[in-house]
Amino acid sequence: MEEKILSILIEIQQDVKVLKEDVSGLKQDVSGLKEDVSGLKEDVSGLKQDVSGLKEDVSGLKQDVSGLKEDVSGLKQDVSGLKEDVSGLKQDVSVLKEDVSGLKQDVSALKEDNKYIKGELAIMKNNIAKILEVQNNMNENFKKHERQARIKYKEIDYRLARLEA
Repeated sequence: MEEKILSILIEIQQDVKVLKEDVSGLKQDVSGLKEDVSGLKEDVSGLKQDVSGLKEDVSGLKQDVSGLKEDVSGLKQDVSGLKEDVSGLKQDVSVLKEDVSGLKQDVSALKEDNKYIKGELAIMKNNIAKILEVQNNMNENFKKHERQARIKYKEIDYRLARLEA
C-alpha cells in the first residue's frame, strides 16, 4: 500500500512539473508574441507613407491582438484550472497521509498481536513438551507393567497347568 501511495505521489509530482513547464512555455510564447507586436508597431511607424498598407497591417494586427487576448484568457483559465487541480491533489495527499497513518497504527497493533501470539505459542510448545515427556514416562511404565503382567500370567498358567496335571 505504501508503494502505491508513493507511486501516486511521484506521478502527481511529475504531473505538476509538466504543468509548470507548460505554463512556463506559454509565458515564453506570450512574451515572444508581445515582442512580435512591438516589432510590428515599429514597422508601422516606418511605413506611414503607405496609408492603405498601414490600414491592412493594422487590421491584421488587431486580429492578432484579439487572438492573443483570447489565448491569454485561455491561459488564465488553464492556470486557474491547474490551481484547482493542485488544490485537489493536496487534499488527496492529505487523505493519503491520513490513510498511511492509520495503516501504520494497524501495523503496530498487528505487531503487538504477533508478539503476544508468539509468547502464547512458546508457552504452548513448552506445555506440549512436558505432556510428551509425561506420555513417554507413562508408556515406559505401561510397558514395564505389561512385561510384569505377562510374567505373572505365565506363572499362573504354569501353576494351573501343574495343578491340572
